[in-house]
Amino acid sequence: MKRPTIALVISTYNWVDALERVIDGVLMQTVLPDKIIIADDGSSADTCSFIEHISAACPVPIKHVWHEDKGFRRTVILNKAIATSKSDYIIEIDGDVIPERHFIQDHISVMKKGCFVCGSRVMLQRDGVIRLSHCVNLFRSRLLRHVVASMTFKFSERHVRGCNLAFWRDDFIAINGYNEDIIGWGHEDREMVYRLLHYGVKERRLKFGGIVRHLYHDAPSMNSKLHNYSVQCKTVTRHSSWCENGISKYLLSSVLFNQ
Repeated sequence: MKRPTIALVISTYNWVDALERVIDGVLMQTVLPDKIIIADDGSSADTCSFIEHISAACPVPIKHVWHEDKGFRRTVILNKAIATSKSDYIIEIDGDVIPERHFIQDHISVMKKGCFVCGSRVMLQRDGVIRLSHCVNLFRSRLLRHVVASMTFKFSERHVRGCNLAFWRDDFIAINGYNEDIIGWGHEDREMVYRLLHYGVKERRLKFGGIVRHLYHDAPSMNSKLHNYSVQCKTVTRHSSWCENGISKYLLSSVLFNQ
């Protein structure tokens, strides 16, 4: 049976050094994605120049989806990026996490129709040392990975990490993607995952594999967190599987998203 096509979507904003390390990790994968899509939330010209440079030598296509910098609009740029993809399956990471070389292979090993996958991360401190509490997330085991993936858990939103998340594109479109009423940092991934659950998509957890190392950076602004949490609470209380302000506007548009 032919393997579903896979797009790796990397969100980024004005951190070329980190993005370069992420791409280096992607190019060392034991299994490469079919396409790399860089969802660029308004970076300056140096990011564009870097992407143009690496695209020439990359063994898989790289698409750069950019929009103007109007503040933190991760929901918007991810919707635009995924709208451009025709791949069956989306693996989503941030431009500040370095994937271990089996990352794509491990995600493929646990992907299943009717399910989305929540991975974990290894947090690095300012000096590059791994937080002691995260050391277990470095351990890779095929047997334990499949045991955990086959288990049923009571859903806990704290396991949702947008820097290591995977889902079927059709399911994402069915719930209208990310909710663009959420602007600024916080709750965009969790709100979207709640709608996947309400739509009937099941959670799978990727542990003992799909390893990413999260580079240290200063904490983002929390100014929008309370508003975004209120949007998430409405989704939960109304058991909503659809948001009005989502990806559909881009699917119906002929606009070139990287212009």
